[in-house]
Amino acid sequence: MESKDVKKVRATKILRELKKNYPKQPNLFLNHKTSAQMLCAIILSAQSTDAQINKLTAKLFVKYKTVNDFASAILKTFEKEIYSSGFYKNKAKNIIACFKKIKTDFNGKIPLKMDELILLPGVGRKTANLVLLNQGIISGIAVDTHVDRLSKRFGLTKASTQDKVEKDLMLIYSKRNWVFVNKLFIVHGRAICIARNPNCSNCFLNAKKLCPRVGVKKSN
Repeated sequence: MESKDVKKVRATKILRELKKNYPKQPNLFLNHKTSAQMLCAIILSAQSTDAQINKLTAKLFVKYKTVNDFASAILKTFEKEIYSSGFYKNKAKNIIACFKKIKTDFNGKIPLKMDELILLPGVGRKTANLVLLNQGIISGIAVDTHVDRLSKRFGLTKASTQDKVEKDLMLIYSKRNWVFVNKLFIVHGRAICIARNPNCSNCFLNAKKLCPRVGVKKSN
């Protein structure tokens, strides 16, 4: 069985190879121009793809730009406008409630503390981490489906929830590297380590023998 120290060394090498192969990646793959749009887009992205949300928000964000715009949205109208995001009723309710709370409890400004962000409707640790990351504040690692999947395939965690996966990754990686984990795991998860039938035979991590899945052709 791999020791904690050996795992940390291997995890560091994995991140180094990811940085080398994907040198330029944004902190967030969702298009936005304002901080309010950023928060809305992240909430919308749950159970959906970034490409799908970017297509939706290209039109949506012409109308909605500020905290007040989202807080003043009419529920039934907003539901129709975000229908293609999936789970639109719950998302619409949460987004409007979220921005109303920002108006009443935070003077119309999106809070920049983890314990305050997670008080907002529709905002969990993943969303909060992405908001903070885009403001240059590193308080954790945003764990989405890609990060969750790759962390397990890399043998870095066996945790059953995303919050526990985050804790395991935070113990493995130094804080200065937290900023890279989400975006690099995402791009690798899209390019090679896809959900079904990952392209292991052409993976540079397998070539370096850094992934336990060496020789495995199909996903578990």
